[in-house]
Amino acid sequence: MFNDVGPLELVTLVVLAVLVFGPDKLPKVIQDVMRTIRKIREFSESAKQDIRSELGPEFKDFEFEDLNPKTFIRKQLDNDDLGLKEIRNGFDLKKEMAEVTEAVQTYDTDSAPAAANGSPGAPGGRVDMTKKPEEDDRPPFDADAT
Repeated sequence: MFNDVGPLELVTLVVLAVLVFGPDKLPKVIQDVMRTIRKIREFSESAKQDIRSELGPEFKDFEFEDLNPKTFIRKQLDNDDLGLKEIRNGFDLKKEMAEVTEAVQTYDTDSAPAAANGSPGAPGGRVDMTKKPEEDDRPPFDADAT
């Protein structure tokens, strides 16, 4: 219930409670609070049981925690009907990365002789980007397009 309350915060709450209620009334206040929390839990459980009984036998596996979207999605993804576990287990990331690395290295070694010839039209050939384009290489100017 109080998962995110640290020890320092707990000590602060106890000191505040002693200051506000006093050491004489504090045990009575704690009993009243615990009684109220117990009644709320009992009311909640009885409401859950009433809802389950009203839904009928076709919803016997219904859990209220499934109404949380994260829990619902996690439960559906863990379901074997979708076959996601086989896909997840069949995918080996290291193997895939090794294949990609090998393909890139093979491509680099194949394109090295073409680049040595200096032919920019050859596959894997390099184009000199520092060279200015020729005047007649520019596309024609279309005044209507601008």
